[in-house]
Amino acid sequence: MLFILRFTDRVDAQAIRQQQMAAHIAWLAERQDQIRVAGSLRHALGQNPVGALWVVEAQDKAEAEASYASDPFWLHGLRESVEVLHWSKAFPGQPAEI
Repeated sequence: MLFILRFTDRVDAQAIRQQQMAAHIAWLAERQDQIRVAGSLRHALGQNPVGALWVVEAQDKAEAEASYASDPFWLHGLRESVEVLHWSKAFPGQPAEI
């Protein structure tokens, strides 16, 4: 099953993003089989990120929720909250090139 994880970052935590970015990217790279797409969200290009969006493949919602537990951004307090939603892809047989 596919899930969307929508993270909201703490506004006062940009220093954590900078400090943990390399560890976060390495962590994501090790989990590409489960975390299919990941990236930051901004109100406008060039502004600081306000959160992130992931597409996660998991057996169930509990597994999707567990997917971010050891992420350095989560562990070090960058993330304020996360929303986990089941995603029904409109064209399931069509690959999504990014």
